Amino acid sequence: MLKQDKLALCAADLRDKLERWQDYLQSEKQVSPHTLRGYTTDVSHFIAFLFDHLGTTPSLNDLSNVSIRDFRSWMSKKAMQGTSNASRARSLSGVKSLLIWLDKQGIMHNAAINTVRSPKLPHKIPRPLHEDYALEVINSAHILETKDWLGKRNIALFTMLYGCGLRINEALSLNLEDIPRDGFMRVLGKGSKERQVPVLSVVNTTLENYLKSCPYPKDNPKRPVFLGSRGKRLNQGIAQRTMRGLRSSLGLPENATPHALRHSFATHLLKNGANLREIQELLGHSTLSTTQRYTDLDTEEIMRIYRAAHPRA
Repeated sequence: MLKQDKLALCAADLRDKLERWQDYLQSEKQVSPHTLRGYTTDVSHFIAFLFDHLGTTPSLNDLSNVSIRDFRSWMSKKAMQGTSNASRARSLSGVKSLLIWLDKQGIMHNAAINTVRSPKLPHKIPRPLHEDYALEVINSAHILETKDWLGKRNIALFTMLYGCGLRINEALSLNLEDIPRDGFMRVLGKGSKERQVPVLSVVNTTLENYLKSCPYPKDNPKRPVFLGSRGKRLNQGIAQRTMRGLRSSLGLPENATPHALRHSFATHLLKNGANLREIQELLGHSTLSTTQRYTDLDTEEIMRIYRAAHPRA
């Protein structure tokens, strides 16, 4: 959420609309917590920039009058502060989200925002784990826990990420009513887009082992599947910290993250004959172009093998 000290930099009319925009992102658009946090942080920084740039508390009228030169000044300032192209692109996306919403609500219009070019981003290729490393993560997911049920929870979580290709927040958002039935599981992805994901028997087995050992009641279907040690929904940061610990203990590569297990799911399916459309459905990608990044990865691997094996390479 926008911090109170940043809201204090706004005129009352803009402050009210910022709070309504946040409610829209959270309640209607149902963006992920990560996206909500990123957008509100970016808009907070933009409001602080306008406060310094204009020398007064910005109002809705000031926001509608922000020029292409003003936007470029903001982007240039962030660049001089060492902000990466990716972070500046995300900042611009957050401010655009606000201005588009204000326009659609008939509150105000800013024509300049559509002429601001986003910084160029490198073509990023997913970084999956080798199959051996993915299995090592799953088989060793329990080693850092002192309580048996927490170890089984880690195994179930990482097996699900690799076996079903879920995003970490999708897995952690699951409730008991969502657990697999008849070989499928209902998953709510980005933009509240629902998909059915097939579930391997090994995923079911690790999940059952964890739930049997979990000491907290299972009579409420709305109860989270994955719990922290105090019985609350497992925090994403804890899962990421667990992976960092495993990475250090097992000597795994730097790209060993929970999200890398999702990349590994897609890459290993592609290598074993699945087509892009099938993988798109399984991952919940809205466009095929997003899924096509995995073919770039496969091409890169082919070239690596070619260069290593060809006598004239």
